[in-house]
Order: sequence, then structure tokens, then C-alpha cells
Amino acid sequence: MGRKAESADTVTLWLQPNRHWAGFQPGQHLNISAQIDGVRVTRSYSLTDSSTTDGRLAIAVKGIEGGKLSRYLCKSARVGEVLEIGQAFGEMTLPPSPQGNWLFLAAGSGITPLMSMTRALAAQGMPVPLTLVYWARTRHELCFADELKGLAAEYANFSVHFVPTRETGTGAEATGRLSQALIGTLVDDLSSRQVFACGPGGFVDTARGLLSSTAKSFHAEAFSPPPRAIEDSGSVQVTLASSGRTLTLPRGQSLLTALEAEGFKPASGCRMGICNTCACGKSSGVTRHLHTGELARDPVSALKLCISSASTDLVLDL
Repeated sequence: MGRKAESADTVTLWLQPNRHWAGFQPGQHLNISAQIDGVRVTRSYSLTDSSTTDGRLAIAVKGIEGGKLSRYLCKSARVGEVLEIGQAFGEMTLPPSPQGNWLFLAAGSGITPLMSMTRALAAQGMPVPLTLVYWARTRHELCFADELKGLAAEYANFSVHFVPTRETGTGAEATGRLSQALIGTLVDDLSSRQVFACGPGGFVDTARGLLSSTAKSFHAEAFSPPPRAIEDSGSVQVTLASSGRTLTLPRGQSLLTALEAEGFKPASGCRMGICNTCACGKSSGVTRHLHTGELARDPVSALKLCISSASTDLVLDL
């Protein structure tokens, strides 16, 4: 494992996979596990480099306050340490032969999968016009800034705009949060653009509302749930069929979080509904999708614990 500081709170780590690694596509993620204080902790991180000559994988990790694994990887993990990695997953990837005009919108850690895709296009000689707009709270939190500026200088059909949201008077091209007015000052021909957006749930929701009906196509991934008020209250009985346990869990909270609070440790990874690590079967009951608010009433179905809450008593195959 190698490491390099990318910003004030983010590092790139290079990992050497074993023979079981099946490869990945730019834009995908993988689960990483480590033993921390005697407990196995798993989280998902985006792969940031499309290829390396020595077969290593590159990921970028931001040290999140209270994030046990992210803080460990940023501050404590050392070169030579053995970590457990899963296979790549994720559907926001480049097509085999990119065509047309492209627009990448990144906020915070959302830059990581889009950086992988940008590097992949650069490795092909930047075959399509691409504009990247990248939001961060401050310039000190921008990752890959020098590399992106270098790519913009090298390729005439690639442009990058850095947008700090908490700084003014820094010479930045623009400031402020994602809006129709801001996009209009930075990007032309929106109707011809294929848009890829990645960032917090609220950012992705805003991008979808602004661009999904005006852009040629729109693809997005959120690394946190969008802010939605779930008004379910009270508690329900959740029976874990395989474990023979029945728990009283709160409604309106993700089943994963509720189960963990009761000392049960289901397998989990991304905690945002992408990797399927926490997927399990439901034998009866009604659940609510925490991202959309929709109810899943089918008595027998599969669900993802991290983005599902209990609306009625449940029986889960756990």
C-alpha cells in the first residue's frame, strides 16, 4: 500500500490486489474492511485511477469526523498493511465508445468516481468534449486540482471549473451552490450534454431537478441520502428468522442503524444503497425506502437494510 495527500483531509491510497481481483470500470467502487480495535469495519470507496502499470488500485479517502474506517485509513494505516477488499460494483460508468458532449458535476467526495472517468478519457486522448464543475467548501479541500488544471492545459476540449462554497475573493471563477444561474454561466449547450453528477444526496437531487429534463441524458450517484423528512413514529417488532430473535425497533430509522443499535451486526458496506452487501430477504411486513419515501408492501421481497425502514412488524431472513 502507498499513500499520498490530496487535500487537507483526503489521501490517495494504492492497494495491491491478489489474484482474486476481477478488475473494474472507471466510476465503480469497492468495499474495504479492516480490523479496528478488534472490530471488523467495512465501508465503500471509489476507485480513482483507471489503470496503473504495476496493477495497483487507487482510492481516495476523506477523513470524516466520526468515521471510524475513514479516519483509520487517513491517519493510521501504514504501507505494507493487509486490508480486505471486495469486488468492484456500481453502474455509473463510461460507455465503451463515448460520443457527444459531456458534463461532470462533482461535489465534495463525489469527485472520486468522476476523476476515475476523467482519467480514463484522458488516457484515450480525451475523445469527447468534457466540462467538469467541482464544488468544495474551500480550496484547501479540492482534490486533484493540479492534475485537473494540467489536463485542461493539455486537452483543448477539456475544461474544469472549481467552485468553493464558503470562500470569496480568491480569484475563483464562481462561488456558491449549484443553481440554474451558476450552471448557465459555466456551461453552454446544456441540451446536448450527457451529464454525470455525484455528491451528497441533496446536491444530486438539485442536479436532477435542474438538468434531467434539459440535458440529453442524466446519470447520478449520491454518497449520502437526500434530506427527506420521514414522519413515521413509534416502534415495531422485527423478527430475525435465522437468529431466532425478536427486536423492538423504531420506525423511520434505517433498519441497518436500528439493528446495530441493538448489538446486531449485519454485513454492510456503502450504507447508501449501492453495493448490496446489506441486502436480505423479507418474509412479511411493509418497509419504507428512505430515499424515495415509497412503501414496499409485497410480503415476500428483498430489501437493503441501509436504505429501508420498518413501517409495520417485519420478519427478516437474518
